[in-house]
Amino acid sequence: MSGVPVDSWRLADMPDQSGRTVLITGTSTGGLGHHTALELARRGARVVLAGRSEERLDETTAAIRAEVPDAELDRLRVDLADLDSVRRAGAAAAALGPIDVLVNNAGVMGTPYSRTTDGLERQMATNHFGPFLLTGLLLPQLVASTSATVVTVSSTMHRVARSAPLGDPRRSSGRYHRWHVYGQSKLANLLFTFELDRRAREAALPVKALAAHPGFAGTHLAANGQYGRSRGGLASILDAAIRGVSQSAAAGAQPTLMAATADLPGATYCGPGGPGEMSGLPRVVEANARAHDADAQRRLWELSEEVTGIRYP
Repeated sequence: MSGVPVDSWRLADMPDQSGRTVLITGTSTGGLGHHTALELARRGARVVLAGRSEERLDETTAAIRAEVPDAELDRLRVDLADLDSVRRAGAAAAALGPIDVLVNNAGVMGTPYSRTTDGLERQMATNHFGPFLLTGLLLPQLVASTSATVVTVSSTMHRVARSAPLGDPRRSSGRYHRWHVYGQSKLANLLFTFELDRRAREAALPVKALAAHPGFAGTHLAANGQYGRSRGGLASILDAAIRGVSQSAAAGAQPTLMAATADLPGATYCGPGGPGEMSGLPRVVEANARAHDADAQRRLWELSEEVTGIRYP
């Protein structure tokens, strides 16, 4: 793949993806993952759609095949909030063979306080611990590709986190502030990305880790987080309001596509190039200082290994 300017990227810059296998989590129809999968399938990639339910996977498969009839699609059932589900998915994914790109896209946003079956706060479980475990389980297949990329989708909301999430994730610490915790989970995405890239380089693994964020994209994430659904009553009103003032989910997927396919170094962060990084064509952007805290990166990694029970090579 040839290099592209870091201050400008368009879908037309994406090289042919034939022969590459890309696994994408969180591919519900109309969301960022769906549009990421669609564009990669359009350019010939074998795309593995990873999601929680067969019904949602069926919907996305049909939507992609409506536009790309000959799309090469596989599927993987996984609930990232359930570590046992992630372990089962990791075992099932062995049949896929080498994986060239893993896109950790699935997530929840601003959900009410709840804990998973593993005793973890739901936003941190879904947005960080689940992806951490899945990436580790798939690492041998990523290495087998001989040139793999892991893209983890973060958010500008990482900037609202006042601290890295380094406390005991199974214990409550005062009043629950859903948006602070969401911000911490998105900060965790960046801490994980930068530490994974560093460790891969030190171990001479053929894997690079990048991050991306969609800006303010019109997805169902906010309505799902507030009401547990995207349609009906207040959920429909919120969903419509967000779509009315945001860029499309298709546009929001472009920074992820840039990170997944452009010739960029590891530890690169891609996002929209418009004012406030809310919209616009993708470019390389900067994370805040907390995301670059090497001690926090190391401590979160060690905590995540303890929580998930996995040790990366």
